[in-house]
Formats: sequence, C-alpha cells, structure tokens
Amino acid sequence: MPANHNEIEKRLWDAADELRANSKLKSSEYSVLVPGLIFLRYADHKFNQAEHEFVGARLASPTRRTVGKTDHRARGVPAET
Repeated sequence: MPANHNEIEKRLWDAADELRANSKLKSSEYSVLVPGLIFLRYADHKFNQAEHEFVGARLASPTRRTVGKTDHRARGVPAET
C-alpha cells in the first residue's frame, strides 16, 4: 500500500493515462466504466478474503467438507429460492 497521498495520486493518474491510451473511450464515457471497475475490484477483494477464511478453517479441521459456491454467499443473506 502506498505510504502517502502523493503516491496514491500518481498511481491513479498513471492508471487513468493507461486506460485512456489503450481504449477508444471519450473522457465523458469514463463515468460509466470506472465505478464498475471499482466495484469489481472490491468484490474480488471480498471474495479472496472469504476464500482465505474458509480455506484456513478447512486446514484447521481436515474433516470439514470442501468449499462450495454457497460458502461465498454474503453472511446473513438468505439463499435464493
């Protein structure tokens, strides 16, 4: 993680420059794309965090069942019917 705001700002500007250089998007179209990318990054982080917790619990108890799709469902959210 960057140590200060200047590093974060530089990384964000570099990423924006890279995105703009390698796409045919107009600057006004980024408002549609960027929030989706931020959400995907957040979802990926949460998925990896939950997977790490489940794998750690499985290693602690080797008789536990394997990790499945329903294990990654948000805690407290009822299953779809």
